[in-house]
Amino acid sequence: MSGDSVRPTGPGETVGDTPVRNSDVWLVVPCFNEGTVIEDVLREAGKTFPNIVAVDDGSTDDSSLAIHRAGAHLVRHPVNLGQGAAIQTGVEYARSQPGAQYFVTFDADGQHQVKDVLTMVGRLRSEPVDIVVGTRFGRPRAEGDQVPLIKRIVLKTVVLLSPRTRRLGLTDAHNGLRVFNRRVAEDLNLRMNGMSHASEFVELMDARGWRVAEEPVDILYTEYSMSKGQSLLNGINILSDGFVGRRLPR
Repeated sequence: MSGDSVRPTGPGETVGDTPVRNSDVWLVVPCFNEGTVIEDVLREAGKTFPNIVAVDDGSTDDSSLAIHRAGAHLVRHPVNLGQGAAIQTGVEYARSQPGAQYFVTFDADGQHQVKDVLTMVGRLRSEPVDIVVGTRFGRPRAEGDQVPLIKRIVLKTVVLLSPRTRRLGLTDAHNGLRVFNRRVAEDLNLRMNGMSHASEFVELMDARGWRVAEEPVDILYTEYSMSKGQSLLNGINILSDGFVGRRLPR
């Protein structure tokens, strides 16, 4: 893989006489063939968080060019390895940067919202927690709730069948929006390359004793993002991969 740092500001730096806000926070954005949307996603997030690394996971479109145009740091996988591998690569890159203290896994397709990241980072700064996980089920269902019925079924089924998830008190373990501190980043070692990395994240929370909290978040479901949604069969495959992953040597 290769990495290109193209954003001029970093942790602890200033623009003129103005300190860079949130300069100790790094967004990690896995990307596979998201060239039509990722530039806008990165530009919008970059207004609040100056440090973003996007991992182009073997894309065959112009994702890398879009990442460059947005001014984010770029790391490339020469072939597609899966979202888990892209997150691991991005975290390793981010944690090597001076001043990096907080890390965010953030989707490239526009589903995650910066306002939720700000709230979650604020909790890490002020509360005795190591990782805050977003949840779509942390408050009463509103009339405008966008979570589709089939996705609700998949997600609630995964929680129901996962003793670890229930033991940690998580209601939405497969929410990709997570914010964590340096302790978690240094200890993170995802081995499941695909979507089952979410189950592995839960396993690590339990096994490593990370202090976990949930935060209600709003997921923006667009026609574009829904075209890539998971089916119930995919949810079962995630559980199967997690069963295999628990038997891999650490």
